[in-house]
Amino acid sequence: MADDTILTSTPIHWLSADEHELLPKTLLDWLMEVGSMTRRFEQHCQHVSVTPFREGFITLAELNDESEHLPVSERYWLREIVLYGDNTPWLLGYTVIPEETLTGPDKKLVDVGTVPLGYYLFSGNNLTRDYIQIGRQGERWVRRSLLRLSGKPLLLTEVFLPQSPVYK
Repeated sequence: MADDTILTSTPIHWLSADEHELLPKTLLDWLMEVGSMTRRFEQHCQHVSVTPFREGFITLAELNDESEHLPVSERYWLREIVLYGDNTPWLLGYTVIPEETLTGPDKKLVDVGTVPLGYYLFSGNNLTRDYIQIGRQGERWVRRSLLRLSGKPLLLTEVFLPQSPVYK
């Protein structure tokens, strides 16, 4: 992970599958959501918006444990955002996309700007999810998913902020 990341320097403790069973059902229901988290958030507010924090290409050397989940690439597209529900910050998003994923129509991933990534990813039927990992970063819940868009990988990490409906 790059030093100036939105995720902060607080390490993420990834839970084992056995630890998942100890979580409250309502929390687990949120963290294991297989559909669009953006669409789920829309059920809890009038307006979802995104503010990009950082977008651009990074190298393999700038990744930490994300590199274990993605194929080796010369460059990766990094997109870091804050997602808001009715102007309240609900989620930090950290997406890493190997350059090889950004081919054909998926080149658009570098130009989504203030549009929630979920709108793009879940708009067709070419998205699959290999897995969801659940973790903790201090008091905040985190999840990481390896997604495949037209069979090509991208890694999405979502940190749920204290005002998020995940905690209600």
